[in-house]
Order: sequence, then structure tokens, then C-alpha cells
Amino acid sequence: ECVNILLDPSCVSSSLDPAGAQGGSVARAILESKKFAVRAVTRDVTRPNALELQRLGAEVVKGDLNDKASVDSALKGAYGAFLVTNFWDALNKDKEVFQGKLVADTAKHLGLKHVVYSGLENVKRLTDGKLQVPHFDSKGEVEEYFWSIGIPMTSVRVAAYFENFLTAWRPVKASDGDYYTLAVPMGDVPMDGISVADIGAAVSNIFNSPEEFLGKAVGLSAEALTVQQYADVLSKVLGKKVRDAKITPEVFEKLGFPAAKEIADMCRFYQMKPDRDVKLTHRLNPKVKSFSQFISENQGAFKGM
Repeated sequence: ECVNILLDPSCVSSSLDPAGAQGGSVARAILESKKFAVRAVTRDVTRPNALELQRLGAEVVKGDLNDKASVDSALKGAYGAFLVTNFWDALNKDKEVFQGKLVADTAKHLGLKHVVYSGLENVKRLTDGKLQVPHFDSKGEVEEYFWSIGIPMTSVRVAAYFENFLTAWRPVKASDGDYYTLAVPMGDVPMDGISVADIGAAVSNIFNSPEEFLGKAVGLSAEALTVQQYADVLSKVLGKKVRDAKITPEVFEKLGFPAAKEIADMCRFYQMKPDRDVKLTHRLNPKVKSFSQFISENQGAFKGM
């Protein structure tokens, strides 16, 4: 039986949503478990990530999530599928919803037995429009559509990526001293996190246990730390002083870069403690890395700090 990974492991992914990395992680884990064959669907079969999956034993096929015939051909004959859509690819909520619904309709028509969707909460609906986080809301809308048309589905809602601390949330040198600050507007509320690389094994085990996970939403998280605790880990591993900048969402959203308001609202939503299950994540992937292990393994990314 075959599980299709609908992803774009070749797309240039932003730090906030490395969709290709997520799909690649799932494909590798399923190949390693040897329980299913893997067909990886990507826009460009010649890119290094796609060739690597082929080398590991996946069938890699060209496909386009915007095209009905392409999605139909990609899913034909499959037992199940893992779907990850990428809001940041086009910065377009409607396009992401269109892609998700097209896959849902095709999965229904072809009678797939288990779809695992990389979803998130529909924050706008849950907060009556007070908060808007388009890259959550679009996935939430797709998730709701999957449930509504009766597809055998598990939604995995992934915590903030540890990888963000290497890029968008990288510590910044303070202007008034020999220390660095982390500007993540979380107050003193712990924020769940996980490395993209650790998602694969969890999803692979979800496919292996349909009786437990069909019809469920599963929140994946390695651990939940406050911003000061993230800063303490960075200080210890990197040998630099790193502190929580103690920035509020109100100040953060006025920083003026394109997604500032969206990230501020995302952190406001995180402060409401959405359901991420650390214990279950460790059961699904006993080798899941802590933030400290992740930073130790990625010290090279902080060269020149």
C-alpha cells in the first residue's frame, strides 16, 4: 500500500512555514518504517530534496496542487496521503484553501482510507474575528472542510518551529550593551515548540495506528518554554548573554515588517494555550529533540553572533 506525500520539497520555504521540510521529514520517516511505499508529489522533480527522496526509495512524481487532473493522478491508487500546503509560498489564504479543498474532494472521490493533514486552528472563527492569523485560518478552514465531507482524516497541528530561532526569531544584539535579545511577544506564557525534522516520525506512527487517530486533531510539541527559558538555553549553549526583550504584541505589530500584525495575533492566540500535547508527541516520536538539543546541533547557524 502506498502513502502519498503531497508537498513541495523543492519550494523555497520561509522560516515560518518550511512546508517542503515538513513533507520531506514525513516521507523519510515513512520510508524508514517500511510499512508503506511512498509517492512524493512535487512541482520540480529535479531539485536536490526530491532527488534525495528518490534515492531513499520514494517514487517522486511531478504534480501541482492547483490542478485537478494533476491531484487526481497523484492520489490514484493510494491508501492514504499526507498533505501540507504552504501559505507563505504565495502569501495567499484563498489559494491555500483552494488547494486543500481540491485534495479533499479528490480524496473523497477516490476513497482514500486515511489522510493526515498538516492543519491549524481557524483563529478568526474561534475568536469571533478579534484575532486574524491568515496562515492558521486557511488551514483551519481546510481542516473543517475535510471533516464536513466525511473524509477519514487526522489533523496534525504543529507547534512553533524551533527553526524560527535560526532565522526570524534569531537573537538580536542589544544597542545598549554586550547582550542579545529575543523579540517574541509571549509575555510569561510558555510557547510550544518542535523541530520540523521531528514531525515525520510522529506522522508515520499516526499512519500506523488509524484506529487511534482517525477523526482526531493531534497537537505536536516537543516542549513548552517561556521566552526567557528559550533565551536561557541559547545563552548556555552559545556562551552569549541572551534575554527576553519583553516586547508586547501591541509594540510588535507596529514594527512595520510585512507579517508583524499576523505574528502578534499568532502570539496572542498562543497565549490562549491551544492544545499541543507534549506527552503524546513523545510517545509518537520517542527521539523528539528538546530545544537545547536542537540548538546544540545547530550552533553553526549562529556563527558571527
